Amino acid sequence: MKILLTGASGFIGQGLRVEMSKRGLAVRYAIRSPKSTKKKIISNSDEVVIGNISANTNWSESLIDIKCIIHCAARAHIMNETDSDSLTAYRKVNVDGTRNLAEQAAMMGVKRFIFLSTIGVNGDFTSRLKSFTHKDKPAPTANYAISKWEAEQVLKKISIRTGLEVVIIRPTLVYGPGVKGNFLRLLNLIKQGFPLPLGSIDNRRSFVGLDNLVDLIITCVDHIKAPGQTFLISDGIDLSTPDLIRKLENSMGKSSRLFPIPISILNFIGLISGRHRDVERLVHSLQVDYSHTKDLLDWKPIQSFENGLLEMIKSYLKTLKRK
Repeated sequence: MKILLTGASGFIGQGLRVEMSKRGLAVRYAIRSPKSTKKKIISNSDEVVIGNISANTNWSESLIDIKCIIHCAARAHIMNETDSDSLTAYRKVNVDGTRNLAEQAAMMGVKRFIFLSTIGVNGDFTSRLKSFTHKDKPAPTANYAISKWEAEQVLKKISIRTGLEVVIIRPTLVYGPGVKGNFLRLLNLIKQGFPLPLGSIDNRRSFVGLDNLVDLIITCVDHIKAPGQTFLISDGIDLSTPDLIRKLENSMGKSSRLFPIPISILNFIGLISGRHRDVERLVHSLQVDYSHTKDLLDWKPIQSFENGLLEMIKSYLKTLKRK
């Protein structure tokens, strides 16, 4: 079976690329441009340049002999959004682009389509007494999550009409070597020794290591029970924001610089600085129940949270030394 991986140069795509090569899988990597990845073409694989993903992307060359697609490419979270209509911009790539790929895949005889979505489809936060499950009524609020939810619905309709097997995976916050975004920002603050006013936060958040997510995705390539399912995933451990920071500090050999201030002040700082949503992610809980994934696929995380953190820190410090 030959697999098409989109988003091969991204954080998750690079993790998949390495692991699928180790397992000897035949993979074609779809990349935006020849310069979008530093990885060399490896055995049992090839690359194809597809340009920007949209409703007009021509996938014909990419889909020759492909039986399964792992669709990681997306317009992801933009740290400093400048588009005045960001939802439309997300939809062009994440909804229209996904629809176009799935329609062409069905016509080319592709059997299975694995779609990397987001836990944001379930919602932004959970209470301390409840975790998100695969059965929850979707409640996305961020434009990125809304576009992913709409793409999920599009794929389900195409599946019903064409028989294309659709598998949806909604990961929670992913960490690992090469991590970017808010997690990288937190690592930088800890490394630089900044005092962090987050000691009074009492929440619980789920995380998933890159190795665990990659293993689940590959499991879904040929698992007989995967089609038609929506899978949530985490490492199975939930931590408060202060506990996470302490573990990161310990891993980097840093003494704790946490100190408490009232949550109301944190929220106020978020409002006046334009980072209210970032503060909400630090303060509120987001817990995931992945028992459906575990039970249906007979799957469990292959790496512990502690080992995943250590690998990420080693990679992060190694990258700093190169600069």
